[in-house]
Amino acid sequence: MSSAGSPDAPLTGLRVVELATLYSAPQVGAMLGDLGADVVKVEPPGGDPMRRMGVIRDGVSRNWSWVARGKRSIMLDLDATNDRATFGDLVSAADVLIENLTPGVRTRWDCTFDALAAINPRLVVVAVSCYGLTGPYADRPGAGTLAEAFGGLTDLTGEPDGPPMLASVPLGDTLTAFSGVIAALAACWGRDRGDGLGRLVDVSMYEPVLQVLGGTIAGYDPDDPPARLGSRVRGGAPRNVYRTGDGAYVAVSGTTDPQVARLLVLLDRDSPADRERYGQAETRAARADELDALVTAWIAARDRDTVVDAFLQARIPIAPVNDVGAVLTDPHVRARGSVEPMLAARGPGLDSGRAAILRDWLG
Repeated sequence: MSSAGSPDAPLTGLRVVELATLYSAPQVGAMLGDLGADVVKVEPPGGDPMRRMGVIRDGVSRNWSWVARGKRSIMLDLDATNDRATFGDLVSAADVLIENLTPGVRTRWDCTFDALAAINPRLVVVAVSCYGLTGPYADRPGAGTLAEAFGGLTDLTGEPDGPPMLASVPLGDTLTAFSGVIAALAACWGRDRGDGLGRLVDVSMYEPVLQVLGGTIAGYDPDDPPARLGSRVRGGAPRNVYRTGDGAYVAVSGTTDPQVARLLVLLDRDSPADRERYGQAETRAARADELDALVTAWIAARDRDTVVDAFLQARIPIAPVNDVGAVLTDPHVRARGSVEPMLAARGPGLDSGRAAILRDWLG
Protein backbone atom coordinates (compact mmCIF):
# COMPACT_ATOMS: atom_id res chain seq x y z
CA MET A 1 0.00 0.00 0.00
CA SER A 2 1.21 3.48 -0.78
CA SER A 3 2.31 5.68 2.09
CA ALA A 4 -0.10 8.23 3.52
CA GLY A 5 0.00 11.55 1.75
CA SER A 6 1.37 10.21 -1.53
CA PRO A 7 -0.62 11.07 -4.67
CA ASP A 8 -1.79 7.48 -5.10
CA ALA A 9 -2.76 6.87 -1.46
CA PRO A 10 -6.10 5.05 -1.58
CA LEU A 11 -8.13 7.72 0.25
CA THR A 12 -6.62 10.75 -1.47
CA GLY A 13 -9.42 13.28 -1.98
CA LEU A 14 -11.56 12.03 0.91
CA ARG A 15 -12.35 14.93 3.24
CA VAL A 16 -12.86 14.16 6.92
CA VAL A 17 -13.98 16.50 9.70
CA GLU A 18 -13.10 15.25 13.16
CA LEU A 19 -15.22 16.71 15.95
CA ALA A 20 -13.86 14.39 18.62
CA THR A 21 -11.54 14.48 21.60
CA LEU A 22 -9.35 12.14 23.65
CA TYR A 23 -8.24 8.75 22.31
CA SER A 24 -10.73 6.41 20.69
CA ALA A 25 -12.62 8.46 18.10
CA PRO A 26 -9.57 10.55 17.08
CA GLN A 27 -7.82 7.31 16.14
CA VAL A 28 -10.48 6.80 13.47
CA GLY A 29 -9.44 10.09 11.89
CA ALA A 30 -5.74 9.27 12.26
CA MET A 31 -6.14 5.91 10.52
CA LEU A 32 -8.14 7.45 7.68
CA GLY A 33 -5.38 10.03 7.38
CA ASP A 34 -2.77 7.26 7.21
CA LEU A 35 -4.59 6.07 4.09
CA GLY A 36 -4.48 9.48 2.46
CA ALA A 37 -7.62 11.29 3.66
CA ASP A 38 -7.48 15.02 4.33
CA VAL A 39 -8.45 15.19 8.02
CA VAL A 40 -9.39 18.48 9.66
CA LYS A 41 -9.61 18.32 13.43
CA VAL A 42 -12.04 20.79 14.99
CA GLU A 43 -10.84 21.66 18.49
CA PRO A 44 -12.61 23.62 21.21
CA PRO A 45 -11.06 26.77 22.70
CA GLY A 46 -8.03 25.62 24.65
CA GLY A 47 -7.64 22.52 22.51
CA ASP A 48 -8.31 18.81 22.86
CA PRO A 49 -7.66 17.69 26.47
CA MET A 50 -5.43 14.94 25.05
CA ARG A 51 -2.83 17.63 24.34
CA ARG A 52 -2.12 17.65 28.09
CA MET A 53 -2.53 13.97 28.94
CA GLY A 54 -0.24 10.96 29.08
CA VAL A 55 3.54 11.05 28.76
CA ILE A 56 4.74 14.63 28.24
CA ARG A 57 8.17 15.02 26.64
CA ASP A 58 9.65 18.29 25.40
CA GLY A 59 6.35 19.90 26.34
CA VAL A 60 4.34 17.64 24.02
CA SER A 61 1.98 14.82 24.95
CA ARG A 62 3.16 11.73 23.08
CA ASN A 63 -0.34 10.29 23.11
CA TRP A 64 -1.53 13.51 21.46
CA SER A 65 1.18 13.26 18.82
CA TRP A 66 0.01 9.76 18.03
CA VAL A 67 -3.74 10.28 17.77
CA ALA A 68 -3.45 13.67 16.02
CA ARG A 69 -0.88 12.61 13.44
CA GLY A 70 -1.42 13.67 9.87
CA LYS A 71 -4.20 16.14 10.67
CA ARG A 72 -4.71 19.87 10.39
CA SER A 73 -6.34 21.69 13.27
CA ILE A 74 -8.87 24.49 13.43
CA MET A 75 -10.13 25.95 16.70
CA LEU A 76 -13.87 26.68 16.73
CA ASP A 77 -16.22 27.64 19.53
CA LEU A 78 -19.43 25.99 18.41
CA ASP A 79 -21.39 28.00 20.94
CA ALA A 80 -20.46 31.11 18.95
CA THR A 81 -22.51 32.07 15.88
CA ASN A 82 -19.60 32.90 13.56
CA ASP A 83 -17.68 29.73 14.37
CA ARG A 84 -20.85 27.66 14.03
CA ALA A 85 -21.22 29.06 10.50
CA THR A 86 -17.60 28.15 9.67
CA PHE A 87 -18.22 24.66 10.97
CA GLY A 88 -21.30 24.39 8.76
CA ASP A 89 -19.17 25.36 5.76
CA LEU A 90 -16.71 22.58 6.57
CA VAL A 91 -19.55 20.08 6.95
CA SER A 92 -20.92 21.08 3.56
CA ALA A 93 -17.61 20.19 1.90
CA ALA A 94 -16.87 16.98 3.87
CA ASP A 95 -17.31 13.32 3.01
CA VAL A 96 -17.10 12.02 6.59
CA LEU A 97 -17.60 13.53 10.03
CA ILE A 98 -16.32 11.76 13.16
CA GLU A 99 -17.80 12.74 16.52
CA ASN A 100 -17.95 11.49 20.10
CA LEU A 101 -20.25 14.13 21.54
CA THR A 102 -22.54 13.60 24.50
CA PRO A 103 -26.25 13.64 23.63
CA GLY A 104 -26.73 17.05 25.19
CA VAL A 105 -23.82 18.67 23.37
CA ARG A 106 -24.82 17.02 20.11
CA THR A 107 -28.21 18.67 20.34
CA ARG A 108 -26.89 22.03 21.54
CA TRP A 109 -24.46 22.28 18.63
CA ASP A 110 -26.99 21.07 16.03
CA CYS A 111 -24.82 18.06 15.30
CA THR A 112 -27.52 15.42 15.20
CA PHE A 113 -27.46 13.36 12.04
CA ASP A 114 -30.63 15.00 10.74
CA ALA A 115 -29.19 18.48 11.26
CA LEU A 116 -25.90 17.59 9.58
CA ALA A 117 -27.63 15.79 6.69
CA ALA A 118 -29.67 18.92 6.07
CA ILE A 119 -26.39 20.75 5.40
CA ASN A 120 -24.78 17.92 3.41
CA PRO A 121 -27.00 14.99 2.35
CA ARG A 122 -23.92 12.98 1.29
CA LEU A 123 -22.24 13.19 4.68
CA VAL A 124 -21.26 9.97 6.47
CA VAL A 125 -21.37 10.55 10.22
CA VAL A 126 -19.36 8.20 12.46
CA ALA A 127 -20.73 8.59 16.00
CA VAL A 128 -18.49 6.94 18.62
CA SER A 129 -19.69 6.20 22.16
CA CYS A 130 -19.16 3.52 24.77
CA TYR A 131 -22.61 1.92 24.59
CA GLY A 132 -23.99 3.19 21.26
CA LEU A 133 -26.71 5.66 20.38
CA THR A 134 -29.61 3.39 21.38
CA GLY A 135 -30.50 1.16 24.32
CA PRO A 136 -30.92 1.83 28.03
CA TYR A 137 -27.22 2.68 28.54
CA ALA A 138 -26.92 5.11 25.62
CA ASP A 139 -26.51 8.13 27.91
CA ARG A 140 -23.82 6.56 30.10
CA PRO A 141 -20.29 7.97 29.80
CA GLY A 142 -17.56 5.50 29.02
CA ALA A 143 -14.23 4.69 27.44
CA GLY A 144 -12.41 1.73 25.96
CA THR A 145 -11.42 0.54 29.41
CA LEU A 146 -15.05 0.26 30.46
CA ALA A 147 -15.91 -1.40 27.16
CA GLU A 148 -13.34 -4.13 27.83
CA ALA A 149 -14.90 -4.76 31.23
CA PHE A 150 -18.52 -4.51 30.12
CA GLY A 151 -17.96 -6.69 27.05
CA GLY A 152 -16.54 -9.62 29.04
CA LEU A 153 -12.88 -9.39 28.06
CA THR A 154 -11.59 -8.26 31.46
CA ASP A 155 -13.33 -11.15 33.20
CA LEU A 156 -11.36 -13.60 31.04
CA THR A 157 -8.01 -11.85 31.47
CA GLY A 158 -5.66 -12.87 34.27
CA GLU A 159 -4.46 -15.93 36.10
CA PRO A 160 -6.99 -18.64 37.03
CA ASP A 161 -6.67 -17.96 40.76
CA GLY A 162 -6.32 -14.18 40.41
CA PRO A 163 -8.64 -11.23 39.86
CA PRO A 164 -9.84 -9.96 36.47
CA MET A 165 -7.25 -7.74 34.81
CA LEU A 166 -7.33 -4.87 32.34
CA ALA A 167 -4.85 -4.69 29.49
CA SER A 168 -1.93 -2.32 30.08
CA VAL A 169 -2.65 -0.58 26.77
CA PRO A 170 -5.82 1.11 25.41
CA LEU A 171 -7.04 -2.04 23.70
CA GLY A 172 -10.75 -1.19 23.73
CA ASP A 173 -10.13 2.28 22.31
CA THR A 174 -8.05 0.95 19.43
CA LEU A 175 -10.47 -1.87 18.62
CA THR A 176 -13.15 0.81 18.41
CA ALA A 177 -11.04 2.85 16.01
CA PHE A 178 -10.58 -0.07 13.63
CA SER A 179 -14.31 -0.69 13.76
CA GLY A 180 -14.98 2.98 13.03
CA VAL A 181 -12.65 3.01 10.04
CA ILE A 182 -14.24 -0.09 8.54
CA ALA A 183 -17.71 1.32 9.10
CA ALA A 184 -16.80 4.70 7.58
CA LEU A 185 -15.38 3.12 4.44
CA ALA A 186 -18.34 0.76 4.10
CA ALA A 187 -20.75 3.68 4.44
CA CYS A 188 -18.87 5.72 1.83
CA TRP A 189 -18.96 2.74 -0.55
CA GLY A 190 -22.68 2.28 0.02
CA ARG A 191 -23.31 5.95 -0.59
CA ASP A 192 -21.23 6.13 -3.76
CA ARG A 193 -22.53 2.85 -5.19
CA GLY A 194 -26.13 3.37 -4.08
CA ASP A 195 -28.45 6.28 -3.59
CA GLY A 196 -25.79 8.93 -3.05
CA LEU A 197 -27.02 9.70 0.45
CA GLY A 198 -24.92 9.72 3.60
CA ARG A 199 -25.36 7.38 6.51
CA LEU A 200 -25.20 7.49 10.30
CA VAL A 201 -22.70 4.95 11.58
CA ASP A 202 -23.31 4.07 15.24
CA VAL A 203 -19.97 2.80 16.62
CA SER A 204 -20.08 1.55 20.20
CA MET A 205 -16.91 0.65 22.05
CA TYR A 206 -18.13 -2.59 23.60
CA GLU A 207 -19.31 -4.31 20.39
CA PRO A 208 -15.80 -4.59 18.90
CA VAL A 209 -14.85 -6.32 22.16
CA LEU A 210 -17.64 -8.82 21.51
CA GLN A 211 -15.98 -9.56 18.15
CA VAL A 212 -12.80 -10.52 20.01
CA LEU A 213 -14.88 -12.87 22.16
CA GLY A 214 -16.80 -14.22 19.15
CA GLY A 215 -15.62 -17.81 19.39
CA THR A 216 -16.05 -17.80 23.16
CA ILE A 217 -19.60 -16.47 22.86
CA ALA A 218 -20.45 -18.99 20.14
CA GLY A 219 -19.31 -21.84 22.38
CA TYR A 220 -20.84 -20.51 25.58
CA ASP A 221 -22.42 -23.11 27.87
CA PRO A 222 -23.99 -21.78 31.09
CA ASP A 223 -23.23 -25.10 32.75
CA ASP A 224 -19.55 -24.85 31.82
CA PRO A 225 -18.78 -21.14 31.47
CA PRO A 226 -15.38 -19.87 30.27
CA ALA A 227 -12.87 -18.87 32.93
CA ARG A 228 -9.54 -17.08 33.22
CA LEU A 229 -6.70 -19.25 31.97
CA GLY A 230 -3.67 -16.99 32.19
CA SER A 231 -2.00 -17.15 28.77
CA ARG A 232 -3.76 -20.36 27.79
CA VAL A 233 -6.81 -20.73 25.57
CA ARG A 234 -9.53 -23.26 26.08
CA GLY A 235 -9.25 -26.25 23.79
CA GLY A 236 -5.87 -25.26 22.34
CA ALA A 237 -2.50 -26.58 23.48
CA PRO A 238 0.27 -25.74 23.56
CA ARG A 239 -0.50 -22.01 23.65
CA ASN A 240 1.23 -20.15 26.44
CA VAL A 241 4.08 -17.88 27.51
CA TYR A 242 7.08 -19.89 28.66
CA ARG A 243 10.18 -18.91 30.63
CA THR A 244 13.47 -19.96 29.09
CA GLY A 245 16.56 -21.11 30.93
CA ASP A 246 18.23 -17.70 30.65
CA GLY A 247 15.29 -15.85 32.19
CA ALA A 248 13.69 -14.66 28.96
CA TYR A 249 10.21 -15.52 27.70
CA VAL A 250 8.76 -16.92 24.50
CA ALA A 251 5.21 -17.26 23.23
CA VAL A 252 4.19 -20.51 21.56
CA SER A 253 0.99 -21.21 19.65
CA GLY A 254 1.27 -24.58 17.96
CA THR A 255 -2.18 -26.08 18.38
CA THR A 256 -2.87 -27.95 15.14
CA ASP A 257 -2.37 -31.70 14.90
CA PRO A 258 0.54 -31.43 12.40
CA GLN A 259 2.26 -28.86 14.61
CA VAL A 260 1.85 -31.02 17.69
CA ALA A 261 3.17 -34.04 15.78
CA ARG A 262 6.38 -32.14 15.05
CA LEU A 263 6.47 -30.86 18.64
CA LEU A 264 6.41 -34.39 20.01
CA VAL A 265 9.45 -35.23 17.90
CA LEU A 266 11.23 -32.14 19.23
CA LEU A 267 10.37 -33.10 22.81
CA ASP A 268 11.52 -36.69 22.22
CA ARG A 269 8.02 -37.84 23.10
CA ASP A 270 7.09 -39.37 19.75
CA SER A 271 6.18 -42.83 20.97
CA PRO A 272 2.93 -44.50 19.84
CA ALA A 273 1.54 -43.92 23.32
CA ASP A 274 2.45 -40.22 23.20
CA ARG A 275 0.94 -39.81 19.75
CA GLU A 276 -2.24 -41.48 20.92
CA ARG A 277 -2.33 -39.31 24.02
CA TYR A 278 -1.53 -35.92 22.47
CA GLY A 279 -1.71 -36.27 18.70
CA GLN A 280 -5.39 -35.56 18.10
CA ALA A 281 -7.11 -32.31 19.10
CA GLU A 282 -10.10 -34.05 20.67
CA THR A 283 -8.02 -36.20 23.01
CA ARG A 284 -5.33 -33.57 23.52
CA ALA A 285 -7.81 -31.08 24.99
CA ALA A 286 -8.37 -33.31 28.00
CA ARG A 287 -4.60 -33.54 28.57
CA ALA A 288 -3.65 -29.93 27.85
CA ASP A 289 -2.08 -29.49 31.29
CA GLU A 290 0.17 -32.51 30.76
CA LEU A 291 1.36 -31.34 27.35
CA ASP A 292 1.89 -27.81 28.61
CA ALA A 293 4.04 -29.14 31.45
CA LEU A 294 6.22 -31.06 28.97
CA VAL A 295 6.73 -27.93 26.86
CA THR A 296 7.44 -25.85 29.98
CA ALA A 297 10.16 -28.23 31.15
CA TRP A 298 11.81 -28.50 27.71
CA ILE A 299 11.94 -24.74 27.23
CA ALA A 300 13.10 -24.05 30.79
CA ALA A 301 16.20 -26.19 30.19
CA ARG A 302 17.44 -24.08 27.24
CA ASP A 303 18.25 -20.46 26.47
CA ARG A 304 15.86 -18.33 24.43
CA ASP A 305 17.77 -18.31 21.15
CA THR A 306 18.18 -22.09 21.19
CA VAL A 307 14.47 -22.54 21.89
CA VAL A 308 13.38 -20.14 19.15
CA ASP A 309 15.71 -21.73 16.59
CA ALA A 310 14.58 -25.26 17.45
CA PHE A 311 10.88 -24.41 17.22
CA LEU A 312 11.34 -22.55 13.95
CA GLN A 313 13.29 -25.46 12.49
CA ALA A 314 10.39 -27.72 13.47
CA ARG A 315 7.91 -25.26 11.92
CA ILE A 316 6.13 -24.67 15.22
CA PRO A 317 4.97 -21.06 15.66
CA ILE A 318 7.04 -19.22 18.27
CA ALA A 319 8.15 -15.67 18.95
CA PRO A 320 10.25 -14.00 21.62
CA VAL A 321 8.31 -11.91 24.12
CA ASN A 322 9.82 -8.53 23.25
CA ASP A 323 9.69 -5.41 25.34
CA VAL A 324 9.13 -2.14 23.48
CA GLY A 325 12.84 -1.44 23.25
CA ALA A 326 13.44 -4.80 21.58
CA VAL A 327 10.63 -4.14 19.11
CA LEU A 328 12.13 -0.79 18.10
CA THR A 329 15.53 -2.36 17.39
CA ASP A 330 14.37 -5.64 15.83
CA PRO A 331 15.89 -6.05 12.33
CA HIS A 332 12.60 -7.20 10.79
CA VAL A 333 10.67 -4.24 12.21
CA ARG A 334 13.39 -1.86 11.04
CA ALA A 335 13.58 -3.39 7.55
CA ARG A 336 9.85 -2.92 7.03
CA GLY A 337 9.79 0.55 8.55
CA SER A 338 6.98 -0.62 10.81
CA VAL A 339 7.40 2.00 13.52
CA GLU A 340 8.88 4.91 11.59
CA PRO A 341 5.47 6.62 11.12
CA MET A 342 4.84 6.24 14.86
CA LEU A 343 8.19 7.69 15.88
CA ALA A 344 7.68 10.57 13.45
CA ALA A 345 4.10 11.30 14.57
CA ARG A 346 3.52 14.93 15.46
CA GLY A 347 0.17 16.44 16.24
CA PRO A 348 -0.79 19.79 14.71
CA GLY A 349 -0.46 23.06 16.50
CA LEU A 350 -3.70 24.49 17.82
CA ASP A 351 -5.56 26.21 14.97
CA SER A 352 -2.47 25.67 12.82
CA GLY A 353 -4.25 25.21 9.52
CA ARG A 354 -7.21 27.59 9.54
CA ALA A 355 -6.28 29.69 6.51
CA ALA A 356 -5.16 26.74 4.40
CA ILE A 357 -8.15 24.62 5.40
CA LEU A 358 -10.67 27.29 4.48
CA ARG A 359 -8.86 27.96 1.22
CA ASP A 360 -8.52 24.29 0.27
CA TRP A 361 -12.01 23.21 1.27
CA LEU A 362 -14.10 26.30 0.61
CA GLY A 363 -12.21 28.05 -2.21
